[in-house]
Amino acid sequence: MYTTTETARPGGIRNALRRSEAWLDQRGKGAWIAAMVLGFIIFWPVGLALLAYMIWGKQMFARSCGHRRNHDHAWGRHAYRAAQQTGNHAFDAYKAEALRRLEDEQEAFESFLQRLRNSKDKTEFDAFMEERARTTAEQDASATAAEVKPETGARPGEY
Repeated sequence: MYTTTETARPGGIRNALRRSEAWLDQRGKGAWIAAMVLGFIIFWPVGLALLAYMIWGKQMFARSCGHRRNHDHAWGRHAYRAAQQTGNHAFDAYKAEALRRLEDEQEAFESFLQRLRNSKDKTEFDAFMEERARTTAEQDASATAAEVKPETGARPGEY
């Protein structure tokens, strides 16, 4: 059974990984890249794991893309910029008017698309009903023709 001694540090491998990460962070991107290259040389899965951690752990692009991560949200970063004031009142008024006009145009376009979809649906439905009516009329005509008794050879008016 494994027991801890007084010299063993609590946390084990997690603590060692945290210390290694802190040590690499202090030395910058170069240390991370060197560790990744050494990992590939020594045992390729280690290098691959470090590469994955650097990409998904945001270590590789922490400084260059950090400002984008803070502003990304449901609307996207462009919507955030659109809401910012520049300090130039004339430009801000123009921007607000342009955004309002674009929103109005978007609403008009969406309503146009809805009307277009509705008219297409109505056209398809009308074509279906005409086809159904024609099929029903043909079935009725064939059923009526089958019900008429065949001639018995008698002339009209004779029984």
